[in-house]
Amino acid sequence: TNGGTGFTAKDITPEITKRFIEKECHGLMHKMMQDGLKHTEFACLSRGVVGITKQRTLIMNLPGSVKAVQQCIESVKTVLPHAINQLQT
Repeated sequence: TNGGTGFTAKDITPEITKRFIEKECHGLMHKMMQDGLKHTEFACLSRGVVGITKQRTLIMNLPGSVKAVQQCIESVKTVLPHAINQLQT
């Protein structure tokens, strides 16, 4: 998902995502937050979640800006293949 992870009334993406996930993946979110803080202090305002659905689909809430999304994906791109492989077994 993309956007809706801030503090405004319309930012409800994490709440909706939590309805669909069975297991949260805090480590992936922490990694994205940690790396995001190297670029901007505003990264700490993201409320995104990462989790796995019952159907074994990985859902990642990403920020609304293109640049922030690119930075988040960059921060976890080396571990995503292993995560996806685990979901397929």
